[in-house]
Amino acid sequence: MKVQDALAIGRDKLAHNEIDGAARDARWLMAASLGVKRDRISLILCNDLSEKEESVFFHHIVRRGHNEPISCIIQGRDFFGRWFHITKDVLDPRPETECLIEVALQKKFDAVLDLGTGSGCILLTLLAERPEASGVGTDKSTKALAVAEWNAKDLGLTDQCALIESDWFHAVEGTFDLIVSNPPYISEEEMKGLAPEVLNFDPRMALTDEGDGLGEYRKLAAGIVAHLKPDGRALLEIGPAQADDVIEIFNLAGSFNSIVHKDLDGRDRVIELSFVNNPG
Repeated sequence: MKVQDALAIGRDKLAHNEIDGAARDARWLMAASLGVKRDRISLILCNDLSEKEESVFFHHIVRRGHNEPISCIIQGRDFFGRWFHITKDVLDPRPETECLIEVALQKKFDAVLDLGTGSGCILLTLLAERPEASGVGTDKSTKALAVAEWNAKDLGLTDQCALIESDWFHAVEGTFDLIVSNPPYISEEEMKGLAPEVLNFDPRMALTDEGDGLGEYRKLAAGIVAHLKPDGRALLEIGPAQADDVIEIFNLAGSFNSIVHKDLDGRDRVIELSFVNNPG
């Protein structure tokens, strides 16, 4: 079977299963099956597939047809121009999280702490963009930390970072001029409305606090007061309707200046916090 014929069959199977972007996903899975870049597919449409390549491609199509995210199938995801290994043990990085990266890079930082690092995509991206900086990433999941360590090694960043098992600040020492986190902020009530790709494949502990979606911010507030340098910044990803509630939580813990940053869809996405007496 030729590449173009297999692509057509795969696309139609995905469309039948009501997968959005069926043609795009079929090409993505074909590229992964052949071990080539996606932009090369158009150049090899008339090539014949080996029996193994055909089998791998259609196995991927079946998995995608059951709503499994592509990142889980091919075990990776592009994030801020870099490739990150992804497994079922970590949150699949979202494009909207790149907003946090862009805000972080607007100012200089030397020491960064990433709480709930997961795949390491936030911490490692920041360190790759700022080679003079160093950082610590924490997670209470040892399996997630193994993925972050894998990514740090692949990106050549192991000398810039330490990855430690910790429930938020529990094992953290010292202060930092940048603290970042994408905590679980989906309420238990909202969970049932999530897309199957999210609900069935992302780690539940990375999605929800099993409460009102604000519980983890309450835990973070006191720790940030203790571990943020006087002239430092904290950047937290939030749900689109949570800005006022999160700001109130932090104002109960300390005196903070707060700025709400929107994502490319115009939704509240990142809260930037600094101490009121911040000289910057």
